Amino acid sequence: MEYWNVTAETMPREELERWQWRRLSRALDHARRNSPFWAERIPDGITSMAAYTERMPLLHKADLLASQQAAPPYGTWPSLDPTYGVRHHQTSGTSGNPPVRTFDTERDWKWITDTFCTALYANGVRSHHKALVSFGYGLFAGFWGMHYALERMGCTVVPAGGLDSKTVVRLLVDYRIEVLGLTPSYAMRLIETAAEMGVDLARDANVQVMLAGAEPRSDFTTRTIEEAFGARVFNAAGTTEFGGVFMFECPTRRNACHINEPTVVEEVLHPDTKEPVGYGEEGVRVTTGLYREGMQLFRHWTEDVVVKRPYTDCGCGRTWDFLDGGILRRYDDMRKIRGVSVTPVMIEDVLRGFTEVSEFRSSIRTVRGLDTIHVQAEAADVTGAAAPALCARIAEEFKREIGIRPQVELVPAGSLPRTKWKAARLHDERQLAHA
Repeated sequence: MEYWNVTAETMPREELERWQWRRLSRALDHARRNSPFWAERIPDGITSMAAYTERMPLLHKADLLASQQAAPPYGTWPSLDPTYGVRHHQTSGTSGNPPVRTFDTERDWKWITDTFCTALYANGVRSHHKALVSFGYGLFAGFWGMHYALERMGCTVVPAGGLDSKTVVRLLVDYRIEVLGLTPSYAMRLIETAAEMGVDLARDANVQVMLAGAEPRSDFTTRTIEEAFGARVFNAAGTTEFGGVFMFECPTRRNACHINEPTVVEEVLHPDTKEPVGYGEEGVRVTTGLYREGMQLFRHWTEDVVVKRPYTDCGCGRTWDFLDGGILRRYDDMRKIRGVSVTPVMIEDVLRGFTEVSEFRSSIRTVRGLDTIHVQAEAADVTGAAAPALCARIAEEFKREIGIRPQVELVPAGSLPRTKWKAARLHDERQLAHA
């Protein structure tokens, strides 16, 4: 097993915990002295990690947004003058909230790049590889860090964010691209486009390593992408608020997403009691950054539902605990519909099981006083009597897997939106109706 940083990745747990506390102690002192936002929130007398997790209040996105709204663009959150920033990014806004804005200093950006290097190297990326990064190169942090990490590792990088899907497919084939970074939604779009072009990606292209992130994906979607490209799809995640990659999938154990623990403290709390849960139990991820100097983050309630397991359950040699399955879903994405809890990934798992469906969109509506899921599905080759039969099969499978029978509508091919960004496929129109 090879590591990007063997000392950090195999550090004994006792030493790692001491390291985390030293970094956290410095970070708290820096924030208390330089950030009005944090000076009001950090309690006095925090002298241990236990005291920190017991006494430091949880941070919610609403807290950051309120600060930035009161004093735009960054609020009182920064711990350095924003003029030291060399980059500006902001959250995607797909949740419907205003974006959280951040900047990074030169040192911050080097650290962010290193977190991506750690993940990519673990996934088998090496300096001789050619890589294509296909996402909208805009304000959303997305795969910016991946691009710079690939350059730092010595790879040849093709930035394909502004290109149409047919051109991307041709680049993959013509340049024998080995490493591909994109969202799962856009990977599905490339599969669709390649089929239209008569290209068999597994046969005609040379992709070996795929990093498909920035949005949750179902196991079925992962299998579909892997089979179409003939490549391993790895999981990794970071957030704009944190800055870097906080987890990446281990190549030796499927779905074991190691936490980059020298750079982050990850707690898992019960969603209602806010008390810690043990290994193997579901809870919400609460994150603390240990390196970023411009926009620091302490005990951020992320809404990510996870299950943490001890590093000993993996056996790859890393001493970093892992999240089993990565981000399972978002707590704030869950919707109650007639007493049934429904998430976007659950709907995706059902719809991706129908090979006739190329794209879909779902919404929650109130129909004759009852909350109802309405599904729009593209199925280009399904016509005549086969169309209502497919709708019936989708509704029946939906009912069997989730517990609710939806309304299903087939729509024309190409009528639903495609995106290289985070896809939003579940829309709660009940909120709009009462707005």
